[in-house]
Amino acid sequence: MESVAALMESTSSKIQQLQQAFAELQSQSAVTMNLKWKQLEDHFHGLEQSLKKKFDELKQQEMEFEETVAKSEVMLEQREAAVTAKELTSLDRLQEKRDVALAMIFGKSKLSLPVPAINPMDKALSNLGVKLPKPAPEANAHLQLDNSAIKPHSQLVMLCEEMNVKGLHKFISDNRKNMAAIREEIPSALKRASHPYALVLDSLEDFYAGDNLVLDGKKDGDLLGVRRTCLMLMESVGQMHTDAITGFTSEGHMFTTNVKERAKKIAIEWKSKLESLDIDASNGNCLEAHAFLQLLATFGISAEYSDDDLCKLLPSVSRRRQTPELCRLLGLSQKMPGVIGVLVDSGRPIDAINLAYAFGLTEQFEPNEMNERELSALKAVIKCIEEHKLEEQYPIDPLQKRVLQLEKAKADKRRAVEAAKPQSKRPRANGSVFAPRVTSFADKSFYPATPERHPYPYERQFVYGAEAHHTPVMNSVPYTIQPAHAPYYGNGYPVQYQVPYIH
Repeated sequence: MESVAALMESTSSKIQQLQQAFAELQSQSAVTMNLKWKQLEDHFHGLEQSLKKKFDELKQQEMEFEETVAKSEVMLEQREAAVTAKELTSLDRLQEKRDVALAMIFGKSKLSLPVPAINPMDKALSNLGVKLPKPAPEANAHLQLDNSAIKPHSQLVMLCEEMNVKGLHKFISDNRKNMAAIREEIPSALKRASHPYALVLDSLEDFYAGDNLVLDGKKDGDLLGVRRTCLMLMESVGQMHTDAITGFTSEGHMFTTNVKERAKKIAIEWKSKLESLDIDASNGNCLEAHAFLQLLATFGISAEYSDDDLCKLLPSVSRRRQTPELCRLLGLSQKMPGVIGVLVDSGRPIDAINLAYAFGLTEQFEPNEMNERELSALKAVIKCIEEHKLEEQYPIDPLQKRVLQLEKAKADKRRAVEAAKPQSKRPRANGSVFAPRVTSFADKSFYPATPERHPYPYERQFVYGAEAHHTPVMNSVPYTIQPAHAPYYGNGYPVQYQVPYIH
């Protein structure tokens, strides 16, 4: 009992010790939790500051971008306004020029048609109630201000109306830089002349002017200009057709006997001049021969010369761009194959190909030789560029593409030719020879089967067989050895005779 009482007394002391230990443990755990929370709090504060810093940077970049966009929009608006202003200015100028042109056209038409009642078209328009517009006073003002802009056109028309040949030559010579515009205006200006064909014939008088030493026109620049002007006038007067407004042509605009006779005399004179010239030396660009042929085509006197004589002149003008149309006007289209053949024989394939394409004769004259020359020249150029390392100055990519095109065309042509050839029978791969089967047994039939190509043996030449040979090991014979069979004909078929029927 005493021990039990002692144990009970010690129990209270042990409880106190346990309480103290638990209190110490609780204090240590509180310290540990405080430390962990402090670390977490510091970490989250750091993240918050970093995110805030990034946000501020993005906000600053957004503001800068908005400023740049605003500046760009302002600049685009300014440019758009400038472009709009230029367009309006251009439209105003175009409208002014249009008004001036209309005023000039209506003014000239009014001067050229003083009596409208005589014109049947005006009478028809008046019956239909159609009224032509009148030039506005503003247009007349523009016409007076811009008189210098239309001076060349009005001067050209005035020279044609006055039939001033020398002035016309001088005007065209002084305005060589505007030859394209003059070439467009000269047909309409010639229509204003009272006798356009006579005017052109008068202009041809100085074609062979000067000393005989300058007949070719190459030692005298002025003479060359005169000849070019004459050629242009003949081409322009050839374009004149029936008036599209009135529906009829005046007497001066039609061919007359006098005009044709004058043209024939000029043609005879020019033909004699051509015979004294070396037109072949021009290498297909003879101006004198071109002018002679154009004279015949313009005035319709080509029937005075034979087609063969005219075809002899065509190689001397083969390089000029007007040659195909000139040949059609002269009625030489049927003679073009012979002309192209002459060009090919004389070593001028490029001129021949141009005429072949112009007249649709490419099937008869294919550009094989020209392609071969071009291919070899391109390869030589590429090799030279690569050897001297000039790729930066002269790129070779376009040259290589052209080489590939020519080689492809060459290969396609070769394949087409090979496909057109008949296919020959090939021998067997094992080296054996094709021959009909021959046995040692006699034929039991009274009518033996004969080959279809030669139904009767006497139609074929008899060939004696070769000597017998040993059979090869691989059951095949070479091409040069004949098999040890019965005699054969020259076509490989065996000799066959009729045998009596065996019972």
